[in-house]
Amino acid sequence: MLKRVCVYCGSGMGGQDEYADAARALGRAFVARKIGLVFGGGRIGMMGVLAETVLAGGGEAIGVIPKHLEEKGLALTSVTSLRVVEDMHVRKAMMADLADAFIAMPSGFGTAEEFFEALTWAQLSLHIKPCGLLNTQGYFDHLIRFVDHAVQEGFIHATHRKLLLVADSPEILLDQLAAYEPPSVDKVAWATRLTKG
Repeated sequence: MLKRVCVYCGSGMGGQDEYADAARALGRAFVARKIGLVFGGGRIGMMGVLAETVLAGGGEAIGVIPKHLEEKGLALTSVTSLRVVEDMHVRKAMMADLADAFIAMPSGFGTAEEFFEALTWAQLSLHIKPCGLLNTQGYFDHLIRFVDHAVQEGFIHATHRKLLLVADSPEILLDQLAAYEPPSVDKVAWATRLTKG
């Protein structure tokens, strides 16, 4: 059961209205399913749109923001709970601890870095929480092709490809996260065997 989901999304809005619309739709889906939001604590961009939608619907929104960003006035202070932490590393660890699953929305470098760290932790069996991309307007199509290419070239085990869930609809993605069963391939054992072979 998904009690809280961490959503990685940026401080920008992107160049299409559909991105903000997707954040609102995801927020409404959280409220309808009584799923709490864990996010980066910002009041601007996609982060702000998503969190404000959840809060407006009476849902739970937990923000985790580094002290240096909070001091710049970037925190959304109306959240259910705002956790101000020392740095980005503590922020990511706390967000991961608070959540039962991870979603990345269209954004930039920070979202990609945070999401792939969570996905890598799943690959290394450090957690068994599902990770999904909300592929609004085909935003992640090139990234998905990269992952498939990495599988084809032998850098990612084909079974580990199943760690990455993808949908263009919030409802479908949440259904996938709820039904997720982790694959059973041990990444370290697989990589070691390839090296020895």
